Amino acid sequence: MKVDGKLNVTGCLQVVMNGKLHSEFDNLVVTAGKEWVAGMMTGVGNAVSHMAVGTSTSIASVGQTALVAEIDRNALTVAGGTAVAATVQYACTWGAGDGNGALTEAALFDNSSGGNMIARTVFNVITKDPEDVMTIIWTITIA
Repeated sequence: MKVDGKLNVTGCLQVVMNGKLHSEFDNLVVTAGKEWVAGMMTGVGNAVSHMAVGTSTSIASVGQTALVAEIDRNALTVAGGTAVAATVQYACTWGAGDGNGALTEAALFDNSSGGNMIARTVFNVITKDPEDVMTIIWTITIA
C-alpha cells in the first residue's frame, strides 16, 4: 500500500505471436474489475477464468462491462492465474484457426460468457491469420 493510503490495481499485457513477442500494452482495470477485487476479498465471486479478443477501436473507459466487438473467448491456460507476491499473471492461447482477424481489443473475464470484465485494453491492429498461434500474457499488479 502506498503512503497516501491508495491501493492501485494496474495491468499490462504481452502479445506473443508464433512464439515471438509481438507487442506490449498497458490496460485499464475497469470499475467492475475493482468491484470484483473487493468481492473476492470477502469470498464473493468467481476467479478470472477467460480472456477475450475483439475488433473494436472504441477507447477503453472505466464504466465498460464488456468488449465492444468480442469475436472469441477462451479459457485461461491456468484457471485463476498464477500469483507471485502482489501480481497475478494470466495466460491464454488462440491456436491455429481460432480467434482470427484484425484484433484491436482484449479483456479478462470471470466466466465463459457474460460475467465480470476485470480489465480491457485497446491496441493497434494485430492481424491473427488462420495459421497463427497467439498467446496473451496479462499481468495485474496490486500496489
